[in-house]
Amino acid sequence: MDRESFYARARHDVPGPMDGIKVLDVTKVWAGPMATCTLADLGAEVIRVEMPGNREGLMPPELPGTGLSWMRQTINRNKRSLGLDLRKPGGPETFLRLAATADVIVENYLPGTLERWGVGYEQCRAVKADLVYVSISGFGQYGPDAGRPGYDPAIQAAAGWMAFNGDPGRPPMRAPTFLADDVAALHAVIGTLAALRHRDTTGAGQHVDVSMLDALLATSDGHLTLAAGGAAAPRTGNQVELVVPANCYACADGHVYIAVALDRQWRALAEAIGRPGLARADGFATNAERLSNRDAVNALVADWCARRSAAEVESALTARGLIAQRVRTFAEAAKDPHVHERDMLQETELSNGATAPLTGPAVKFSHTPTRVRTGAPAPGAHTEEILDGLGLDAVARDSLRASGAI
Repeated sequence: MDRESFYARARHDVPGPMDGIKVLDVTKVWAGPMATCTLADLGAEVIRVEMPGNREGLMPPELPGTGLSWMRQTINRNKRSLGLDLRKPGGPETFLRLAATADVIVENYLPGTLERWGVGYEQCRAVKADLVYVSISGFGQYGPDAGRPGYDPAIQAAAGWMAFNGDPGRPPMRAPTFLADDVAALHAVIGTLAALRHRDTTGAGQHVDVSMLDALLATSDGHLTLAAGGAAAPRTGNQVELVVPANCYACADGHVYIAVALDRQWRALAEAIGRPGLARADGFATNAERLSNRDAVNALVADWCARRSAAEVESALTARGLIAQRVRTFAEAAKDPHVHERDMLQETELSNGATAPLTGPAVKFSHTPTRVRTGAPAPGAHTEEILDGLGLDAVARDSLRASGAI
């Protein structure tokens, strides 16, 4: 299928499949903002409620040539920004007035924080009974550890993920990306969509509780269950416990990841490396035999790769229908024509007039396509127009300014 065929029935009058849904974003750092970023990408109207003068998300590095932080531009695109301090007089009341117009609230403060500020679930539910209120936290809204703060690496440590990652015999290794944050964000989006479906069917809103720990455990490929039963899997580094060969192999000028999951794939690999006799040889013919002969199998493949370029290895094996991928840097992936054809980099005008290639939405919709519509707003950029929409007059605004709420 080509691109034109996929989008043949596309609409261009809506921003995405969640058009018409209003989301209030009361989040910080990464997990919460990434959840609301995904909802915004899907077409929801997302209003980011942040402290006036907020500098969170302004951490280095900057997007080259823009003077703006990579973090804010990545996770706050497609949103509007309301500068409102929920801790100051008038702040909670203004927020509740806005909540009465919303479908969803997403927050990721320490459990109990927003309730103390007067904008917790029960307080918001009082002004909008069918509200979907999504809370993301390190350990959840209840349980012995519910009051503990939790950043991404600490959650990786708590879940067992960090101990499982890395090479055998080496220290624990965290994921280089915000894995627990990102997984929790996606589960929050799933929970939001499910709760909205329930609301549309029954008229009932609800509180959705997303724990980063739960989310990482739920996506641990069943290893929590294995460990609970006393059958914890060993750390394998780049290898896969279930099949051989599946590893990252050094070539003359780089590395290639090769994965052979089926015996017919092994036979094709044996032909490719010039060792057809190994296709059905004792110790090699079946995956069970190769598992018992892991070192010898890896040595054969490694020797063949070491004498060739990574591009040559990738080309020779993919031509035979095998899984072989040259290990690339992000910079190399950013130059890939396939990445560009899939709109995973979209040149976007930012709040200061600069432009940058922002990462695009992952999911493609043939009828309601999504895109990066706007760069991240400057903090509080839409405060006046949002207050206009609430009908706040000059006297009310002067009072909010006097208290420091806006």
